[in-house]
Amino acid sequence: MIAAVQAWQPELAAIRQDIHAHPEMGMEEHRTAALVATRLRDWGVEVAEGVGRLGVVGTIRGTRPGQRVIGLRADMDALQIPEATGVPYASTNPGVMHACGHDGHTTMLLGAAKYLAENRDFAGTVHLIFQPAEEGRGGARAMLADGLFERFPCDAVYGLHNKPTLAAGRFATRKGPALAATDSFAVTFRGTGGHGGSTPHLATDITIVQAHFVLALQTIVGRNVPAVEAAVLSVGSIQGGSPVSPNVMPAELTVTGTSRSYAPRVRDLVERRIGELATGLAAAHGCTAEVTYRRGVPALVNHAEQTDLAVAAAARLVGGDAVDAQFPPVTGGEDFALMLEARPGAFMFIGGGSGPDGTSPNLHTPHFDFNDAIIPMGVAYWVSVVDQELGAQRPAAGR
Repeated sequence: MIAAVQAWQPELAAIRQDIHAHPEMGMEEHRTAALVATRLRDWGVEVAEGVGRLGVVGTIRGTRPGQRVIGLRADMDALQIPEATGVPYASTNPGVMHACGHDGHTTMLLGAAKYLAENRDFAGTVHLIFQPAEEGRGGARAMLADGLFERFPCDAVYGLHNKPTLAAGRFATRKGPALAATDSFAVTFRGTGGHGGSTPHLATDITIVQAHFVLALQTIVGRNVPAVEAAVLSVGSIQGGSPVSPNVMPAELTVTGTSRSYAPRVRDLVERRIGELATGLAAAHGCTAEVTYRRGVPALVNHAEQTDLAVAAAARLVGGDAVDAQFPPVTGGEDFALMLEARPGAFMFIGGGSGPDGTSPNLHTPHFDFNDAIIPMGVAYWVSVVDQELGAQRPAAGR
C-alpha cells in the first residue's frame, strides 16, 4: 500500500509545500479550503464547502454494498509564529507559519482522497473532514454547530497528528484520555495603590497578594489533586504597574495562566480552588479579586474499539512492534476531542522525526517543518483505517 502511494510523493509534497508557503490563521483559511475543494473535485470526489464557515467535507462512496459510514479528519490552520526554517518554500505570510504540521495533515488526507477515489472497493461511505481553526479558534465546535454529523452522519471518526519527537515509521496512541483539557484563567487583583517609598503602610499591596497567589497555585496540584491524577497549572503573564514608576504601588494587577487536566472532577476542582485562593488571599490583605476561568476544549478521550482498530491499521503498515498502543498521555490539547464526544473514534500520532536520534524540531517552534517523507505513510494509514472499517461489511452503528 505504501509503495502504491510512494509514486505520488512528489505531487503530494508539492501540495504540502504550497500550503506551507501560504499559511492562514484559523477561520482565515480561504486559500487552503479552496485548494482542498479544487483537488477533491479534480479527483472525482463529492464536495461540500463552507461547513462551519470554512470547513470542507469530501464524500467517497464504496462500490460494495454497506451502510457503515466513517469520518477521517485533518486540520488546515497555521500559527502566529515567525518562521526560521530557511526552506525555499518558507512562509510568505510574515509572522504566520505552519508550525504544527497541519499542512502535512491536510496533504495526507488529500492523498487518501485520491487513492480512495480511484480504489472504491469498500463497503460503505467515507467522509473526509478538512477542519479550520484547530489552534484555539473553535473550528471543531463551529463544524459541529453547523450540523457536521447530522449532514454527514458517521458511525466512527478518526484523527491523525504528526509527532516530530517520535521517529518516522512509528505510530502511537492510547485508549482513554490521550490529550488534556485546555483551560485558561485570569485573576485581577485590586487595591488602593500608593506611594511605595513614603507611605506604603497606608496602602493595600496587591503585589504581595499576587506573589502569594502564584506560589499557592502549585499547592492545588501538590495538595488538592490526588497523587494518582494529573494536572498542570502555569502562569503565563503578570501585568501591573509601570516600569518607569518604580515607586508607585499599583492599584490593579492581573495574573493569567493555563490549566491542563484529564478527569472532569479534577478540572472542576482546579477551577474552584483557583477562585478560592484568589479571593481568600485578596481578602486577607484588604484587597479584592476578580476571577475568570475559561474552559477550552475537553480532554481527548479515545474509544476502546476504535483505538484497537486504529492500532491494527497502523500495525498492518509497520508491524506491531512499531506501534505504541500505550503511549503516555500528552498535556497538549486538541479540539478533535469535541468530535470524539459526539461520535466514537480514535486519535493517532504518526512519527515524523528524521534526525540521528529519531527526532526533529518540535511543534510550535520557529524551526519546525513537516517531514514530507512520511506523507505516503500517512496516506497509507488512512487507507488502512478505511480497509479495517469498511473492507468487510460491518453493521452500521446507531446514529
